[in-house]
Amino acid sequence: MSAQDDVAPAAGWTGAEQVEVLTFELSGELFALDAVRVQEIIDLAPETVVPGADPFAGSVINFRGKVIPLADLRVAFDLEIGAFTIDSRIVVIEIELDGEQTLVGLRTDKVHEVTTLERSASEAPPSVGMRWRPEFIQCLVKRKDEFIVVPALQAIFNQHQDARQPVASQTRH
Repeated sequence: MSAQDDVAPAAGWTGAEQVEVLTFELSGELFALDAVRVQEIIDLAPETVVPGADPFAGSVINFRGKVIPLADLRVAFDLEIGAFTIDSRIVVIEIELDGEQTLVGLRTDKVHEVTTLERSASEAPPSVGMRWRPEFIQCLVKRKDEFIVVPALQAIFNQHQDARQPVASQTRH
């Protein structure tokens, strides 16, 4: 078994050697999402802060007449949250939450491109030296002189959903 076999496949990599992704930037780091998850890329929208909500998804936006949560992966990766710029965008994705497909907006500093990544260029995150939680990273993909981080969105959202569950409901059977 090679080290590459140890990498859990990203959603689009199930059996595929290539996957189309949307690349975007957060605090100077390059990330990628499976392109099939992306519903739309929109300009920043007025948001409503939800009192008491987890800062990871602490507000909601109106997306085509539907209220959807707005998540910030910078919180999950403990990245600096800078000011919004003219390049800032919201990437609307669909992800399974509580057993249902749910639309969620993701804040980005800049959306770059849709591109193809090769599975052969992907690696599991190193076990030492990472400043981020390894379970939040699906894999790292080397492209030219840079690494692209493929976040484990399901793990990130599950962790933040578990954190918001009241203690009483977590222990009750």
